[in-house]
Amino acid sequence: MAKLKPNETRAKTAIILIWIVLGFEIISLISSFLQLNLLHNSEAGELITMEELNSNNLRVQVIAIMYIIVSIISGVTFIMWFRRAYYNLHQKVSYLSYDDGWAAGAWFVPIMNWFRPLQIMKELYTYTPEFLTNKGIEFENKLQKWSLIVWWTLWITGGILGNIGSQLSRRAEEAVEFIFSTNISIIGNVIGIVLAIITVKIISDYAKVEPLLFETEDLNDQINSDSFNIGTSTTLLDD
Repeated sequence: MAKLKPNETRAKTAIILIWIVLGFEIISLISSFLQLNLLHNSEAGELITMEELNSNNLRVQVIAIMYIIVSIISGVTFIMWFRRAYYNLHQKVSYLSYDDGWAAGAWFVPIMNWFRPLQIMKELYTYTPEFLTNKGIEFENKLQKWSLIVWWTLWITGGILGNIGSQLSRRAEEAVEFIFSTNISIIGNVIGIVLAIITVKIISDYAKVEPLLFETEDLNDQINSDSFNIGTSTTLLDD
């Protein structure tokens, strides 16, 4: 069986990037409120200058581009951590449902990406503490499965609202239509903020437990070493 691979740095990197995404969610939320105020003023008959419109559009576009870039980088770092965590558990537990490659690949397969990542995360949260308990290793941090349900519900809901908001924004022509799409974006930003917080919790909680897997590896090495020494001593005595 292969050796475990360190995952602490990947966990920390993923968490940092998620906090950055959360920052952009807040910036985007503020920008959406500014746009909403501008749209309400326009609907009320207040004169909106081209300079104000151009400034608003530029701000929205720049924030959107930066948000996409940061989200992609964050997604990559999360998947790197996720796959490594599943790989490490594979070295200890032989009855996992999927190959560790699916911890990365499942995110990119249509339909499958609606449920398989959650299934893999549930296995991390179920079989890691189960394995450690069976090995007699005590740990204070409990992996709370309810957080996975909240996490995945927010992820799916946020993705759906994001798609709806983008389509409505592209098709909007009247102020009332832009107002509606902006409200959808605001709801999406709020969900994104909560999602970021719960994702950090999930990574942090598991990152506190995962290093204990290395203790079982050290213990096995010690047992093998002791067995070798005993066998060697016995052989010498027999000689």
